Amino acid sequence: MFKGCGSGALQVSTELSTSRPVIFHHVVQVEDNLVPEALCLCLQMGTHQREGQAPHAQPSHQQNDTALVGLLKPDKSSLSGFEEEGMAFSLPERQILGIHGLLPPKVETQDIQAMRFQNNLKNMTDPLQKYIYLMGIQERNERLFYRLLMDDIEELMPIVYTPTVGLACTHYGHIFRRPKGLFISILDKGHIRSILDNWPETDVAAVVVTDGERILGLGDLGVYGMGIPVGKLCLYTACAGIRPDSCLPVVIDVGTDNETLLRDPLYMGLYQERDRSQAYDDLIDEFMEAVVEKYGQDTLIQFEDFGNHNAFRFLRKYREKYCTFNDDIQGTASVALAGLLAAQRAIGKPITEHRVLFLGAGEAALGIANLIVMAMMERGMTQAEARKKIWMFDKHGLLVKGRPQETDSNQEAFVHDSVSGAGRLFTHDVIKVMGTLNERPIIFALSNPTNKAECTAEDAYTLTDGRCLFASGSPFGPVTLSDGRVITPGQGNNAYIFPGVALAVILSGVRHISDTVFLEAAKTLSEQLTDKELEEGRLYPPLSNIREVSVRMAVKASLLGGGVCLFKRHGVSLP
Repeated sequence: MFKGCGSGALQVSTELSTSRPVIFHHVVQVEDNLVPEALCLCLQMGTHQREGQAPHAQPSHQQNDTALVGLLKPDKSSLSGFEEEGMAFSLPERQILGIHGLLPPKVETQDIQAMRFQNNLKNMTDPLQKYIYLMGIQERNERLFYRLLMDDIEELMPIVYTPTVGLACTHYGHIFRRPKGLFISILDKGHIRSILDNWPETDVAAVVVTDGERILGLGDLGVYGMGIPVGKLCLYTACAGIRPDSCLPVVIDVGTDNETLLRDPLYMGLYQERDRSQAYDDLIDEFMEAVVEKYGQDTLIQFEDFGNHNAFRFLRKYREKYCTFNDDIQGTASVALAGLLAAQRAIGKPITEHRVLFLGAGEAALGIANLIVMAMMERGMTQAEARKKIWMFDKHGLLVKGRPQETDSNQEAFVHDSVSGAGRLFTHDVIKVMGTLNERPIIFALSNPTNKAECTAEDAYTLTDGRCLFASGSPFGPVTLSDGRVITPGQGNNAYIFPGVALAVILSGVRHISDTVFLEAAKTLSEQLTDKELEEGRLYPPLSNIREVSVRMAVKASLLGGGVCLFKRHGVSLP
């Protein structure tokens, strides 16, 4: 557990602009308008050893100061990173680093550097080109990267995250510049701890791991899936203020069944079919044990884009033993439920009176369905009654008893007497029927990336005369109807959930994450939507507010993990 703050460890400058990141010494950065007094109480600032963590050498005070001002000793044979970004170094800093004379004499503020990069981005039209450019900035000047991202989160999140990150993953081997994260293969079995020892950061608080089998709606991309953990952890920092050096992206390479990749000479993973033997399970077991042994029992491990058949069983297997969650199952469920809770405000009908039809019966759909059942039970329904409200339609048809195709054990609860990822399956006829049956139909096209969405926002609004309540997984622009009304579609993006949940977990030091955390996160998110935003057609608050949303979510969720004791001990009034 985090055991408190060291004296003088947390400093918040009231002179800092609220649009700029505040970098603190250890795990969390917050802004001076986002209840830092509540969050700082759970921080163990300075050099420390988290509970259950293997001991390691503590950095000296001199090393800490160097880390705080962001100074790195350059490789003088290659000055990338010191050409534009290094312009912020003062003359004494340049002399200490030995780079005096290797840069133009002007000392530039971060504002000027940000302006230069923002102008360059505006001149680019290709999303993949923007992604490559932004990732290059992250490699050379991390502080400036997060400044840019936080200043314009609505514009840049679709570049560093879905939908563009999906395109970047499919081209990963072709746009590769330098490695980010840790690559562990099936050939490394028995040596994972030593591989973790090679990672330069010793105080990791959060790990995002994928095996690349089900990247968004794109399928098996093998090691090319590394773009997903990297993108997720960018949002840990941009949306929740978790220090980037406390985050570790990991891809586990056990091969790929993607024949195109196996024939591609630029593919960077193992040239073999995906290993589905016991060796795969043993590798994941070893990985989990090694992470906890090195970084501590309270290290957050987020599973991302595993295949359906592995996602559920790993969640069941590890959730009571490790501090872990599956974002595709639990994060997607939470953001979808938040949208439904917002929709019930617009309609004036409680969630218990809705019937829900899912297209697909995979991990995302089942995760959403189970959390909806929890929300209905909280309103007084029995589990059996709630499950009767939910229907699922997969590629073989409705999940009903007696159909020729088998259902798996995860689907059995919703078989009656995924989110699919197939694209454009909410046909015009389907949407029109929804509009006929419901005064305010609720249509969530949650598959990613954008070209995999079950329908477009324009189709949903125009075919229902603007009456529907719509949300999508990837962003759609505002829709102008024939009567002149402009409706802003909601984006049911997991980024509203997982950064705030991660922040809560790190602050409270919990060892296990229950589904109740995601239920509370959904309720907190829906509460952040104003009546005015609801009237505009939004079901989620603007992304520009996401840092405040994440902080409030973290405070609320922390109460479920013991954080309430730490807050009360210091007499803090929670929002």
